[in-house]
Amino acid sequence: MQYDYIIVGAGSGGCSLASRLADSCPDATIALIEAGPHTGRNLLVNMPVGVAAIVPNRLKTNYGYLTTPQPGLAGRQGYQPRGRGFGGSSAINAMIYTRGHPLDYDEWAQLGCKGWSWADVLPYFRRAEGNERGADAWHGDAGPLTVSDLRFQNPFSKRFVQAALEAGYTLNHDFNGADQEGVGFYQVTQRDGRRCSVARAYIYDRPRANLHTIADATVLRVVFNGKRAGGVEIARGGRTETLEARAEVVLAAGAFNSPQLLMCSGIGPAAHLCSLGIDVLQDAPEVGQNLIDHVDFTINKRVSSIEPTGFSVRGIARMLPQFVTFMRHGRGMLSSNVAEAGGFLKSQPTLARPDLQLHFCAAIVDDHNRRMHWGHGYSLHVCVLRPHSRGTVTLASADARTAPLIDPRFLSDARDLDLLADGVKMARRILDAPSLALHGGTELYTHAGQSDAELRRTIAGHADTIYHPVATCRMGSDARSVVDPQLRVRGVTGLRIVDASVMPTLIGGNTNAPTVMIGERAAELIAASRREGAAALKTVETATAGEGGGGVAARAV
Repeated sequence: MQYDYIIVGAGSGGCSLASRLADSCPDATIALIEAGPHTGRNLLVNMPVGVAAIVPNRLKTNYGYLTTPQPGLAGRQGYQPRGRGFGGSSAINAMIYTRGHPLDYDEWAQLGCKGWSWADVLPYFRRAEGNERGADAWHGDAGPLTVSDLRFQNPFSKRFVQAALEAGYTLNHDFNGADQEGVGFYQVTQRDGRRCSVARAYIYDRPRANLHTIADATVLRVVFNGKRAGGVEIARGGRTETLEARAEVVLAAGAFNSPQLLMCSGIGPAAHLCSLGIDVLQDAPEVGQNLIDHVDFTINKRVSSIEPTGFSVRGIARMLPQFVTFMRHGRGMLSSNVAEAGGFLKSQPTLARPDLQLHFCAAIVDDHNRRMHWGHGYSLHVCVLRPHSRGTVTLASADARTAPLIDPRFLSDARDLDLLADGVKMARRILDAPSLALHGGTELYTHAGQSDAELRRTIAGHADTIYHPVATCRMGSDARSVVDPQLRVRGVTGLRIVDASVMPTLIGGNTNAPTVMIGERAAELIAASRREGAAALKTVETATAGEGGGGVAARAV
């Protein structure tokens, strides 16, 4: 099969890119390939509270990767859920819509990523967004990605917000507006109370004749003609086949799988590739390097309450009427994303932007919800927004069907542990405020009397990712960067990367919305390149015809 463009990965970058490119280049044929299944009718995906079941389990829609043992986490293996299916991680995440801080993107531009400053990227955020609150200077209301206020707010989530105000923090109704700092309820990517994944927003709602979706097909490698990407080799239905790309191949497989595919295709650190018997096409030392992820620690608290939090083992019996309410009206507890409220805090008031993020869950969420507890409770996540630790993604095998080796090196830089410990102390001040303290309760692993040394040991024993890996195919203007600011892979032609792996640094917030923005911007870059190529070809045709060469020479070009 031949297509003009082949996009590998139907996640946040791939879906937004595919649909926009199909619209702007109606004469082009596009294949969107995904290793996992279609998710349009998956109840657990579409019912927001289903995140509590999808994240902790290795399902058809979740790779459920494990990291290498982490010295900074007391030798434990971290858990890395990643979306596998149409929608990618937007089909299994907590649906929180945040963009990071404007200074994050200005920093990208300062690092050599021309065209990626806040002023440059804001129009693409607005173009993608369909915010039910309406449009303004910060938001769009006509984009395909529906952004809404939660239809259900748990009483304990409201108490968290009130407790944070009592602890001296400010209320923020819009974390994506003029100021990020403060606490409040998150807006979510939901439509009519149901998850609005990027597959629903960009692919399922409006099929295009020139966009072909291919599910349950694993891309094994990019096929090259010399140093030009000419297609991909895929495995599906028990056999392998090659799909050809006339114009470009685009990797949108995420921060783990995009560098994996580059290396399986011969692009990466030469010594590492040779050790696995992979022929080196392009020695690219930074492929798979610079892994950055948000390290997170959770304070879990069990409470006995006349008004239980509901999201608990004991509360299962109450779910049947809630299920009916959800299926009929898209309302009730099952429309909750669980992590309903949170905030962005500064560890020092003189900072230009928040360096800590909170996620409050009206449930005991322990070890990614893989460890269950009887009774009611709540959890407060504390996340270091711009960690200094850097990790790697390398190959365990030359076969892309084998999981890569993921080594985030969490807390390998002591500054991250220092900040996380400070953040836990700040979070406890919220838990000690009257609106939450009056409900009593017992912390599962932490307690107010812990010494600093005890707290740090507890953090090492329980901290892990909050699911925002980036930067393994870093964008930049320097020769060592994996992609240039046009997202083109250095050293080869006809190959781009469009996902969170290209971020040069980790933004201060959840990464779904920024990855959608990257897809939106990439579609414009690729469409412009196509127009420039067509104009150049027309110029050659005109010149050749004038010289009497006819169309033969033009086709040869």
